[in-house]
Order: sequence, then structure tokens, then C-alpha cells
Amino acid sequence: MEIQTLKNKRIGIIGGGQLAWMMAGAAQSLGIELVIQTPHPTDPAVAIASKTILAAINDALATAKLANCCDVITFENEFIDLKALMSIAKQGVCFRPRLEALAPLLDKYEQRCYLHAIDLPQPEFTTLEGEADHETLVNLRTQANSPFSKFPLVLKVRRHGYDGQGTFIIKNNISLKKTRQQLGSTPVILEEFVPFERELAVIAARSITGEVAVYPVVETQQEEQVCRRVLVPAEISPEIVAEVEAIACTLLNSLQVVGVFGIELFLTKSGKVLVNEVSPRTHNSGHYSLDACETSQFEMQLRSVAGLPLGNPALNCSGAVMVNLLGYEYSQHDYHQKRQKLSSLPGAFVHWYGKVQSRPGRKLGHITVLLESQQINQAQVIAKEIESIWYE
Repeated sequence: MEIQTLKNKRIGIIGGGQLAWMMAGAAQSLGIELVIQTPHPTDPAVAIASKTILAAINDALATAKLANCCDVITFENEFIDLKALMSIAKQGVCFRPRLEALAPLLDKYEQRCYLHAIDLPQPEFTTLEGEADHETLVNLRTQANSPFSKFPLVLKVRRHGYDGQGTFIIKNNISLKKTRQQLGSTPVILEEFVPFERELAVIAARSITGEVAVYPVVETQQEEQVCRRVLVPAEISPEIVAEVEAIACTLLNSLQVVGVFGIELFLTKSGKVLVNEVSPRTHNSGHYSLDACETSQFEMQLRSVAGLPLGNPALNCSGAVMVNLLGYEYSQHDYHQKRQKLSSLPGAFVHWYGKVQSRPGRKLGHITVLLESQQINQAQVIAKEIESIWYE
């Protein structure tokens, strides 16, 4: 693609974490300048931005300044003040995805309602509006054939939960009561627990012309609701792949979005596919695409937002395994020796986010190992080798 065909050469990004940082390589190759709005000068994307506005993500006045520095604005995360951004959009500021497409997704209950409205399969759900809803909860628990009558259950805060924060697996009445007291009046969503066979995810992108590109369906492996590993591609039937791709296309076309979405799903033991959550941005489950695909999810995001044709989401290898390098202690260590050891693994690409502080569970980087055809069934073994080096 010739650089002079770009319609938007200055792209503003709300959020300055690793998702924005990983757009740097694609931005350079496409001749795009990135302008970042982020609260901390040490955030990863500050180092690669042509300009940075140091302000909170939900600071609408700062976003108005951001709009003056760029041609179009996109998002690295969804912790935004949508109402305030709507007033900015009325002044002619271009957001991609459009704000109307984000509106039904930012609140987990409203997201569930939207998925129900467009007839996508998902777990049973209801909302609870704080401790005062205890009577409603009791009634749900005692109804015959209620999906909420048996433990475990899943309780999620409706806004701002990520990486396991704000998600609780409720195993008994004691933990239910304790969690409700802990959350106080915070609105939450209650979901049935799905005894899945495996968790799946897919990245999909939609252009301004309505073209949709869907990446390979992957398997994600979580621990304490945090993604630890991604296996590419998922070992599932072509029929399941087609069903997941159809879900992605239905969702993106229904919302008429422009940009990249991450969709997490459950595959039940009976072969049923259920949507778990939708993220209106690039996603951890797609980090492997930096090294394993013809077009990474980050280049795809920039292409769609800039008005370019979408790239090719296909794998450039037989498969891959991606492992998140999570913090396991409180420190200011750069783990250089461990990263060198990981880099020496055959087919390995280590991405270090440059964060200055480590804490348990914090995403400090990731490693992707490209697999040859004879290695596909060794993905779990390779993941364990990576984790044995990282966590010792």
C-alpha cells in the first residue's frame, strides 16, 4: 500500500499502555504518526508517540486537545467517559470505532442485552443493583430450574473490570455474601457458570467500507481469570471455526464498527459456543499476530482507522504459542537474564513492555514461539518450558 493513499496520517489513541505501544512498528511502516493521551509519563506508548497529552483516560478536555493534534481518534481501552466524548463528537471530531458502536458494550450488562438482541449465544445473566437487591437474588436462587439455583456462579462488576479484576467465581453462600458486602452498592451482573471444555477467542476487524477480516480462532488458558497462554490455532472442528467466524461477522456488522474487536468465547462439552465477553479494541488473545500473521492486529487497527484496505489475517506459520510474562513479585527488576534465555528458544520472539514496576499478575511482556507443523501437538510442552524459565 502506497503511503500517499492514507486518508488519516495522524491517529490519536486514548490510552498509553502496551496495546498502543505495540502499534509503533506498523505506524512507522505505514507513515502514520501516533498521538497518545495517557496519565503517566512512564506508560509504554509514551516512548513511541510523536506527541503525548498527559491526562487521565476519561479527561474529556484533554481529549479535545488530542483532537486538535490528529485526524481521527481510536481507543486502547474502554475506560472512557462516553457522554463527554459524545459532546466532542458533535463538534466534528472523528472517533473510530464510532461512539454509538461503543455505547452498548462498555457496561457488561448492556453488552449482554445487546448480544441477546442480535441473537448471539451466551450464558444466562441478570443484573443486581447493589446490596439492596438481596431479595431479588434470593428469589433467583430459589426458583425451580433457575440457571442461578446452583453454585458456582459468576459475579462481575458492570464497568471497568479487566484481567480478572471485578470478576468473582462464587462457590457458596458465604462467598456470595462476602463478595456482595465487599462490592457494596456497585452494580454487578450475575451469570451462570459455564462448565466449558475450553475457552476460545478470535480477533476480527471491520473497515470503513464494511470489509471484515477474521483471524484464526485460538484457545486461551486462564488462571485466576488472567490469560496465561494462547494456543494458535485452536484444536477445534471446522464447523466450530465457522460458527465463531459467523458470530464475529454478525457482531461487527450489526454494530457497523470500524476497527479491531476481541471476542472471548466458551466451548462447552456438548460442542456449544457461547460468547463470554467482547472488547472493542485490540486484545491480549491476538498478541501472537505480531509475529505469526501476515498482518498483526495492531497494523489491522491502524489500517481500518486510517481508511486503508484491511490486511491479510492469515498465519505465516503452521501455528504458535503465546505466553504472557506476568509479574510474580513486587520489584523494579527488568529480568534481563530471563528474557535473554527466553529469546534463545527456537522460533521465539520476546516483547518487553518497558514497565518500570513489577507486581503479581501485572503484564510485563509476552513471548510468542512459532511452531512448525510437527510441533503443533507440542504447544503445551513449549508453554510449560517458557513458564519454568520465567517463574523458576
